[in-house]
Amino acid sequence: MNIVIVTPAAARSRHGNRNTAMRWTGLLRALGHRVTVQVSWDGAPADLVIALHARRSHDSLKHFKRVLPARPLILALTGTDLYHDIRVDDSARESMRMADRMIVLQDMAPRELSPALRAKTRVIYQSVPRIPRRPSLKHRFEVVVSGHLRAEKDPFRAAAAAAYLPEKSRIHIVHMGGAMSGEMECEARDWMAREPRYRWLGNLPHWIALRRLARARLMVISSRMEGGANVVSEALSAGVPVIASRIPGNIGMLGRDYAGFYPVGNEKALARLLWRAESDLVFYRLLGAQCAARRHLVSPRLESSKLAQLLAEIS
Repeated sequence: MNIVIVTPAAARSRHGNRNTAMRWTGLLRALGHRVTVQVSWDGAPADLVIALHARRSHDSLKHFKRVLPARPLILALTGTDLYHDIRVDDSARESMRMADRMIVLQDMAPRELSPALRAKTRVIYQSVPRIPRRPSLKHRFEVVVSGHLRAEKDPFRAAAAAAYLPEKSRIHIVHMGGAMSGEMECEARDWMAREPRYRWLGNLPHWIALRRLARARLMVISSRMEGGANVVSEALSAGVPVIASRIPGNIGMLGRDYAGFYPVGNEKALARLLWRAESDLVFYRLLGAQCAARRHLVSPRLESSKLAQLLAEIS
């Protein structure tokens, strides 16, 4: 098939939607398809369009259905779609109606949809090739935060939690991700100036970020909104336990019974979990075992198989 993937994230962007588009490109090409990635559909013939983001890709979806109404259209719903736009935006809702199939990235996501929309929705977890574990630092209990500095990520919650850790704690928080505004950069630097346990490293090359993750004792994902974070997939692949805000996107990735959730925005609760993971080996091993039990969900073979099944449904 000649497939076009539409993503509003521009080329060379480090945003999650672009990463998803490029990963699917590789998987679909390996399945024998021709794939191009566009910010908006250019009108050239295509057998199938896969669009990310219901609101921002709406014009492309509408154009495609007007020009090639018999050709299938797949819509991948982002976190912004699921937990905001589809509730308030008519164009996002119209995109869902136009789609022949929809993709969501974790198994809590279909709960946000009506039964009719749920029936044409498939869950496909974002995959990550196995990341070899690296030796952890002995003199520190290193905790990583991996994500760009923007409001939806609640990026400084781990920094705020550091103030509530016991003095004897060896936790050191390393934050990897670019600042999405000058204000966010200033805030990150302010946190470093007043909190010695916190260090912001900025936007690292992906391979370096993965090496830092692979040696960490824990990863914190503190987001207020997620569709299914690829950084959680990376932590699962690397065998790094996760402490996560209790939001649907994280619950769908880690499981409803996961022991490492804290109430979103609550740095005191986050600090208690961090200290428990550092000081209670039984609890730390429980987190590790629960993450290991989810690792199969993020294998490239499974994601490729799910994409192939989806294409078979609409061909």
